[in-house]
Amino acid sequence: MAVVSFKWLMTGFLALLHPFFVGVTEVQHNAKDRSLEISIKLFAEDLEKTLSKGNTIPVDLKNPKDSVKSNKMVAAYLQTHLQLKVNGRPVQFVFIGYEEERQAIWSFVQVNDVPGVQKLEITNSLLYDAFEQQINLMHVTVNGVRKSTKLTFPDQKAEFIF
Repeated sequence: MAVVSFKWLMTGFLALLHPFFVGVTEVQHNAKDRSLEISIKLFAEDLEKTLSKGNTIPVDLKNPKDSVKSNKMVAAYLQTHLQLKVNGRPVQFVFIGYEEERQAIWSFVQVNDVPGVQKLEITNSLLYDAFEQQINLMHVTVNGVRKSTKLTFPDQKAEFIF
């Protein structure tokens, strides 16, 4: 008779409850405002688990006890795991905020002073530090042209040429 480990059994059970790990990053160039408007959708449970690492109190983004602290945690995580270069130049984004939508967290950031985009390089390792199964889909729209790609762990870099 085969011995089944508890860890293996729980891993299989949890996979049934949450069988895929996917994040979506949408980047839209707003020529009128000369900005990049970026929306990032991640499963709330996954982001909370990741942000809870190293904290003594679990992170609850859906019902935060301290919304200022929650916003700072999400902003810092995004700054660490999402970097952009526009036309070969590294740029910084401004964190706008986040909101819950069913089982997901939508985070919103913006890059200002972007008059045009010929080339956009994205380094995206969102949730890679928690899930090796993580897939990050990215959609970029510039001048009405939409391009998409998929990154799977451990791949982090994508390039879009317009």
